[in-house]
Amino acid sequence: MIEISDLGRVYTPRRTLFRRASGGSEVVALDDFSLRVEVGRTHGLLGPNGAGKTTLVKILCTVLLPTSGRAAVAGFDVVRDAARVRREIGIVFGGDRGLYGRLTPRQNLRFWGAVAGLDTAGARRRADALLERVGLAERAGERVETFSRGMKQRLHLARGLIGDPSVIVLDEPTVGMDPVAAREVRALVGELRAERKTILLTTHDMVEAEQLCDQVTLIDHGRALFTEDPQRIGRLVAGHDRVEFGAPDAALAGLVSAELADLPGVIAVEPGEAVDGGTTWRVHATNEGLRLVLGRLVQHGITDISTQKPTLEQVYLHFIGDRGLKV
Repeated sequence: MIEISDLGRVYTPRRTLFRRASGGSEVVALDDFSLRVEVGRTHGLLGPNGAGKTTLVKILCTVLLPTSGRAAVAGFDVVRDAARVRREIGIVFGGDRGLYGRLTPRQNLRFWGAVAGLDTAGARRRADALLERVGLAERAGERVETFSRGMKQRLHLARGLIGDPSVIVLDEPTVGMDPVAAREVRALVGELRAERKTILLTTHDMVEAEQLCDQVTLIDHGRALFTEDPQRIGRLVAGHDRVEFGAPDAALAGLVSAELADLPGVIAVEPGEAVDGGTTWRVHATNEGLRLVLGRLVQHGITDISTQKPTLEQVYLHFIGDRGLKV
């Protein structure tokens, strides 16, 4: 449904009548970026600010022209078939962009329905059905400027669906929202996912990506670092396993943790919560170190042990660092 091949976008500083060019060299926003999203899949784009996510979304939505490469939505080229692409794609932004505060939700949706090419009766029916779906039917006659951020975001989602698009682009749909409002929007996105809509989601939120996406692509400096299933993401950080164990008393825990820290292949030993007089601990180790850690714990009679692969958050930190991460 989405095919991107060797896509590039370069911003060149320009001199204008009122200011000089900002000096310096060109800015590469996308660098030979390739991606394929199958029909009915939800694909996440993760990356820090400035990684190229928004540039990619703008190109797919025909707002921005690529410098090189090719992108297609539902088989239509974003440059040659821009008008056709716009009928296939629905855009959901975060924040207040794209809504008219002095109009009601019903008026907003009927307007955007007309923009999408629906006739008057069709826009009315579609607007009422979507307002019911996103839980705004009872507030359909009130001005949007009186709505909370969560209500506005639900209206954004309805706006993105007004033309019944085959592809939905969600550009950080829960940014700045409180946890309850974010959960409501994620639930609605989950319904669309269950209906096998093709969704491209940009986000900084690791929980959101793990909950909603079939695959995620980590992007940095305009390049795709990897594409993977969130549930199998940990294998990308080879040799960084985590062991959690509980020691029945603090003295034993202190002794064991000191021994573990000196073992080859142990990266870090971190204390956790105190539980029933004892302590939980986390050990980060390489594959070889993991074997030594487990052996030493068994020697001390500790059997309350669990092992885990790195989470999506840990993989992000491993490749990107702490730039632009939300957890």
